Amino acid sequence: MPYVEGLNTYSQYLFTIISFEKFHDQNEIEKLKEFLSSKNIDWIPLVYTKKPPIISTIWDIIKLKKLLNKILKTQKIDLIHCRSYITSLVALSFKRQYHIPFIFDMRGFWADERVDGKLWNKNKFLFNKIYNYFKKKEKEFLQHADYTISLTENGKKEIESWKLPNQSPIKVIPCCTDENLFQTKNISHKREELGIQKDDFILSYVGSIGTWYMLDEMLDFFKVLNEKKANAKFLFITKDNPNLVFFKAEEKGISKDKIIIQPSPRELMPSYIGVSDFSIFFILPAFSKKASSPTKMGEIMNLGIPVICNSGVGDVDDIMKKCMPELLVKDFNKKEYNRIVDLIFGEYKPNNEKIINTSHQYYSLEQGVKRYKEVYNEVLGV
Repeated sequence: MPYVEGLNTYSQYLFTIISFEKFHDQNEIEKLKEFLSSKNIDWIPLVYTKKPPIISTIWDIIKLKKLLNKILKTQKIDLIHCRSYITSLVALSFKRQYHIPFIFDMRGFWADERVDGKLWNKNKFLFNKIYNYFKKKEKEFLQHADYTISLTENGKKEIESWKLPNQSPIKVIPCCTDENLFQTKNISHKREELGIQKDDFILSYVGSIGTWYMLDEMLDFFKVLNEKKANAKFLFITKDNPNLVFFKAEEKGISKDKIIIQPSPRELMPSYIGVSDFSIFFILPAFSKKASSPTKMGEIMNLGIPVICNSGVGDVDDIMKKCMPELLVKDFNKKEYNRIVDLIFGEYKPNNEKIINTSHQYYSLEQGVKRYKEVYNEVLGV
């Protein structure tokens, strides 16, 4: 939505957003509709169908096609901008039928993410068929879209190595950070509220737990850190069920009083992240993650907080090399964890200004909107 808001300030664009939503709070829907309407943005929320698998997705595709056909009867559509693969199935058919240009905003190698995340088992006939179907469609999207958006340079290089004939141009636009929210002046002191003592050392983790995020390995790291810093605490800023964290921590012999779980509304995120001395995220470095851009990285860095993270994910290596290369974890083992811990409790002094400047260079929402505008203008010929 921040991208659409940013692009909407340019008078030549008029947006209709169609989205599939999991929530059913009518008050929330009406408030958001009203807000978008005040900015002259139409929003048509459709209900996301979850079950049964496969059939529910086909049904959502049918709903989207019917809605687009209905819109076409009353207004002209100049461009369809699709996030990810399912909606691109519809956009591709509309391009072929009505010659409406479309942007394939791929958000990552989706079919490979389903396999790497163990959501699709390729050893099973049906999932293997579905995987191969979407890999075939992926190539069609890349060839027939008027523009492709990749979240990372790494993902773009991977696609270009496939040497597809008539491949659409690709622009890299990472997941951007709302710099109006994630800035140091928006940090209010939350240590007392969280039960954090003045001398406590805080390692934080921000966001969802599970699938891609390597909770076991992050807890292993914290255990090494806690052995050398007795007053260390691990703060999880997440809306996920805390029981999984406590259960895993107990398994590893980490005391419950060392773990703090804090859900946060978006507007308070800077304040909770702001209590951190360092933040950490480990992401499974699978093939599909070449195209991933962790939003949390920009949000944390924008607050000047140093990040401990692993290599092999999107453009993370290149970003880390610009401002804190020493904190890039090369292996998930005790030796490497000790190296990082000895570093942060030794001579290492984070350059907070450099961390913030690197975040601005890479994750700027303003730059992201500008790049989307360039793509829109090129496709629309304006």
